[in-house]
Amino acid sequence: MLPCAHKPRGKGRKSLYLDIYPPIQSETTGKPLRKFYLKLYIYNRPRSEAEKLHNKQTVSLAEHIRAQRQIDLDNADYEFLNKTKFNADFIEFFQIEADKRPGSVHWSMAVAYFKKFVGNVFLFKHLNETLCEAYKNHLLSSPAVGRSKRKIQKNTASTYFSRFRSVLKNAYRNKYISTDLGNAIYNIKINDTHRPSLFKDELQKMADSECSSPIVKKAGLFSALTGLLFCDIENLKWGNIQGTPGNYYILYKQNKTGKAEYYPISDDTFSLLGPRGEDEVKIFEGLKYDLVIKYLPEWLKNAGIKKHFTFHGFRHTFATLQLTSGTDIYTVSKLLGHKDVKTTEVYVRIVDELTKKASEKIKLELNGKNLLN
Repeated sequence: MLPCAHKPRGKGRKSLYLDIYPPIQSETTGKPLRKFYLKLYIYNRPRSEAEKLHNKQTVSLAEHIRAQRQIDLDNADYEFLNKTKFNADFIEFFQIEADKRPGSVHWSMAVAYFKKFVGNVFLFKHLNETLCEAYKNHLLSSPAVGRSKRKIQKNTASTYFSRFRSVLKNAYRNKYISTDLGNAIYNIKINDTHRPSLFKDELQKMADSECSSPIVKKAGLFSALTGLLFCDIENLKWGNIQGTPGNYYILYKQNKTGKAEYYPISDDTFSLLGPRGEDEVKIFEGLKYDLVIKYLPEWLKNAGIKKHFTFHGFRHTFATLQLTSGTDIYTVSKLLGHKDVKTTEVYVRIVDELTKKASEKIKLELNGKNLLN
């Protein structure tokens, strides 16, 4: 039972609280919880009719709350006890989630854009569907964070908003919010974009050409041969490489999905890494994205490749070359770490387009003649 109890408050008044017996464990502190304060009071010795009416109405309200909380406890629903979580800072929670993915620009920028929208402090209790939709519109219409002040691309906005939704889902699982907002709101629909990649002969030219930064060259070729993201490559340690000749594989936690992955690699790919180091040593020690920005354009120029191409294009190269070589889409999807094979289907369309263009290159000068006669 949850009887209404009294606690002296001063000025001739008593504060009302619910006496929980047997006590239950607080999800916030982990300690047994016996009292739940209602923030209601009654006069100890009512002197006027107004004070008597106040006491009567307040006790009736407290009894109504007591009955509802009894139902909640019977159903093991302790939502009303999570006041500390409800008043916690969502920005801090968001930042903690981002810190779990060190080196991820998408996560750090997702936090930065939400802070730009709401400020440096924002409580969980202020989260609602209307706020989430307003933030979505903000991403699509407001100037970018930084010097450019230009609107960010729709696909970039979609990436940041998906991180936001992921944090909302985690907050719901941990009972910081009572509504599953992460699933209640839809993500920003992305546009199909051209995903620059290299043909097999172009990749070979990259391998044969000089790059002023050996670490950038090794990382780029490794990405093209494995499909790994820059942040995964940057954090890869020798201890993640397991196996023996003919059976090498990588054990790592993918930055994009947070899942532990088992990833087979060929002997040639393994040999690209050079002499093996200590388990805790990073394989690509000293690799920074600033080096990629500085040296990749020169490397492309040395290889005679004239196209807009970023480091992420090596991952696209891996996907398209795998599909054109006959690897089925489900295997490619798994190798890329995609949660849904639909994400991988964009590469199928790219391969189909390349195949169509290749078929059109073979032409015969028929000059109106019927070759069958």
